Amino acid sequence: MNTAFPTRRTVLAAAGTTSAALALAACGSSGGGDTGGEESPGSGDQPTGKGTSEPGGGGAELVSTSEVPEGGGTILKEEKVVVTQPSAGEYKAFSAVCTHQGCVVSSVADGSINCACHGSRFAVADGSVQQGPATQPLPAVKVSVRGGSVRRS
Repeated sequence: MNTAFPTRRTVLAAAGTTSAALALAACGSSGGGDTGGEESPGSGDQPTGKGTSEPGGGGAELVSTSEVPEGGGTILKEEKVVVTQPSAGEYKAFSAVCTHQGCVVSSVADGSINCACHGSRFAVADGSVQQGPATQPLPAVKVSVRGGSVRRS
């Protein structure tokens, strides 16, 4: 009986294919849970949103208007929403998930929503891309202001 053993080339090719598949699986998004984004220092002291809703109108309260600086914004990591105030009394909200590779944005500064993973920047006024590698804007989240709170609409 002649039993054929795999060649060294076959073994190395299989190992390479397996390694590549594992690397891709580790980089991919599962669609839930952690997005794999890096946390920036001090990011834990940002508001997390209230999650309360008012009977008969308005959606869940995201953040108090006093917590959203004019010309800047506040990242709500649990809700994966960033609330901005481009000008006095004007509040906007966008998905906090970067459209490049799914990291949660890390900061809002100098009129930009910033992703630390690969350097993408988005405008606080409309979520448009200011700097890549992202090519798509942050999706808008409908909000309204009621009683000093920014709420989902």
